[in-house]
Amino acid sequence: MTPHIKRWITGIIAVPILFAIIMYGSEGVFTAFIMIISLGAVIEYNRMVFSEEYSQEKWQGIAISFLFPLAAFSGDFRIMQAVTAFSVLTVFMLFLLRAHIHSFDFAPLRKLVMGFMYIPFMLSHFILVRKSDDGIVWIFLILVLAFSGDIAAFYVGRMIGKKKLLPLVSPGKTVEGTIALFIGCVIGCLVFRSVVYPKLPVLHAIIIGLWGGILGQLGDLCESMIKRASGVKDSGSFLIGHGGLLDRLDCMIFIAPFVYYYRVFIMA
Repeated sequence: MTPHIKRWITGIIAVPILFAIIMYGSEGVFTAFIMIISLGAVIEYNRMVFSEEYSQEKWQGIAISFLFPLAAFSGDFRIMQAVTAFSVLTVFMLFLLRAHIHSFDFAPLRKLVMGFMYIPFMLSHFILVRKSDDGIVWIFLILVLAFSGDIAAFYVGRMIGKKKLLPLVSPGKTVEGTIALFIGCVIGCLVFRSVVYPKLPVLHAIIIGLWGGILGQLGDLCESMIKRASGVKDSGSFLIGHGGLLDRLDCMIFIAPFVYYYRVFIMA
């Protein structure tokens, strides 16, 4: 069975489950889902960036991955800020207690802080979006941005892609595919607006589509950079034909906060 067929089979199985959770699950169910996804992504991240000797950092990252979704579920962004502040404070204190006078390697601490800010903090914005007005519709808009751009980039890149975008970071990505991604995101957002959510102004749909595509591509490249630095091809093997959870979440990790804050600060 070819990898391309495996990708489609996994999608056929996973997409209906995802849609059912978003459409019919309560806010609590959706929060639990994000918590599970966040936990799985943190475990993948830990495997990539930490060696076996750093088990304490791994467990700290796992523990913190539960806190951000719970804070987001409260709906009070002050609690999100408190969790962020005390997570940083706690891991610094624990690092200090284990520090040796002749060994001050801050790399594990940097990796730990980056991990919980990059994954559970960013993913928790899905919960904030879900709790907002028309939250379910906006969750689907984020998915449309991610999938429409990904599909456009994949097929255009395969057909006419020649000029490499950042070969040291992601050898498969091309300039032509990236341009197609931006266009695909804008078109996908406009189609979604026309078919599902006509109350979204056209100008906002275009801006969200364009910037969602740009940030999604940056999220993809950043995750690729982590993998290259760690010497792995995929973040994991959880999704057959797709790699790991982080390989599927990479663009949405950046898109979800953008959509949330765009609504809060621009569309409010």
